Amino acid sequence: MHDHTPEQHVSMTALCAVLMLVAPCAIPSAFAQADVIVINGNVITVDADTPRAAALAARHGRFVAIGTNTEVLEWRGPDTRVIDAEGRTITPGFNDAHMHPRPIYPESSPYGTVNLSPAAVNTMDDLIAALARKAEITPPGQWVVGSRYEDTKLGRHPTRADLDHASTEHLIYIGHSSGHLAVVNSLALATAGITRTTRDPPGGAFDRDEQGNPTGVCRERAMGLVRGVGPERPTPTRTDEVDALLLAFRNFASRGITSIADAGISPDTVALYQDARRKGQPVRVYMMMNDDHLLSLKQLNVRTGFGDDQLRFGSIKVRHGNSLSGRTCWLYEPYADRLDYYGIPPARSQAELNELIFSIHEAGFQAAVHSNGDREIDMVLNAIEYALDRLPKDNHRHRIEHASVVNPGILQRAKDLEVVLALHSYVYEHGDKMEAYGAQRWGMMHVNRTALEMGIPVAGNSDFGVSAADPLLRIQSLVTRTSAEGKVYGPEQRLTPEQAIEVFTLGSAYASFEEDIKGSISIGKLADFVVLSDDPTRVAPLTIKDIDVDMTFIGGEFVYERMP
Repeated sequence: MHDHTPEQHVSMTALCAVLMLVAPCAIPSAFAQADVIVINGNVITVDADTPRAAALAARHGRFVAIGTNTEVLEWRGPDTRVIDAEGRTITPGFNDAHMHPRPIYPESSPYGTVNLSPAAVNTMDDLIAALARKAEITPPGQWVVGSRYEDTKLGRHPTRADLDHASTEHLIYIGHSSGHLAVVNSLALATAGITRTTRDPPGGAFDRDEQGNPTGVCRERAMGLVRGVGPERPTPTRTDEVDALLLAFRNFASRGITSIADAGISPDTVALYQDARRKGQPVRVYMMMNDDHLLSLKQLNVRTGFGDDQLRFGSIKVRHGNSLSGRTCWLYEPYADRLDYYGIPPARSQAELNELIFSIHEAGFQAAVHSNGDREIDMVLNAIEYALDRLPKDNHRHRIEHASVVNPGILQRAKDLEVVLALHSYVYEHGDKMEAYGAQRWGMMHVNRTALEMGIPVAGNSDFGVSAADPLLRIQSLVTRTSAEGKVYGPEQRLTPEQAIEVFTLGSAYASFEEDIKGSISIGKLADFVVLSDDPTRVAPLTIKDIDVDMTFIGGEFVYERMP
């Protein structure tokens, strides 16, 4: 007999409800005629045995033929759909190995957030005006929430004084594009009881003026001291929530994304995915559960890989360390623009991290640990080494999510411990954030090329919504290391287009133990592929992002087609 807290009981109930619905599916064993054939294509297979082809065929959701038009057309039957690619390029479906997908709601809805990204606001006045418009349609005393502002584009972080210009009758909370800091107005600070005498929480900090008063900028765990106060925010109906999630997934499919990993979810999110699946969820999901649900999963005897090729339990996500683009990650050497600042130390001690990673490892889960600064990353490697010393295990594929600032010693340790790196590919949007680290570090930040050359597995990802869930833009960023402003950061880490495509397909599949069923256009693998308007390996590198996704197939079925 086990005693459970109410929170654990909810988690157990939610998990039990969905585990019965994600049992493995059988693979078709007999092939007759193809369901779909694509001919006259430029097929980039990401399969070393057949790197390029002209045509492909799929049946029962799997590839059954790859080769010349003549070879593949032998699979044509009376019911086969034949598509003429007319010379366009075909690649495996893109796999975004670390993102944070969430339902998309209209900004005008009660639970919609204000888009403060550079695409929507260019100045501080624009930001204030956008929040004021939302306040006008929100009852006084309620929350006004915005997201994805970028201090480097605005020239500085907003402050409580700026947000007070939008409203003093609403609590205002706006999230930074990194997701690791936020700004609140005076009413929100007062409601949370945050004053000049409030101490910084472990793993977090409040920015302060010269008199020690909070400016409204809340970093890392300081955000949580404000986020939960005040009135409850309006919540959508389940139907609205599922429809909004499906809209997000359709947007992913329109960018050629056929698989994602949701990095940090709860049992309630699993249940939401199951509801979305019943309504035709178009994208495959590798679910990375937050570490506070580890006990519930262990009690249910769930392990990494439980599920099917549409919805699968994956890693246990651990956050140990802070943000690269938010400039809070913990470093051995000071930041270039603040010589007395080394970032914010993680809240966990080495001993606490060791025991957490070991418990994940012992339970049969893959650990996926968020960590950006070199000082944080060494702690993570220490913990993985500790787990492997106590319980040696082949093919564990424990991961470090981002591993943004490294050194040769860290990379050698990662290789020796057989760790997978889910490195950033967002120089296009966030190259300007790298300025704070100094030019001397740029060659050892986002080290995709060096990692590949050392034989360290690399998984392609957007970390959406930190950067756009747009694989072609991500591939361009990997190939050029050039920001939107035109500056190159760390050219020695540039990948070839072929390498970048492989990172976002086969590399991501390896990171989720799925390289045998996806990641390349190979016979027997899931027929997930995209048709592109041009060849990323042949266009000018700075135009890769302008290539259109014309069609997206998952399991050999259309999920998206671009309208002329």
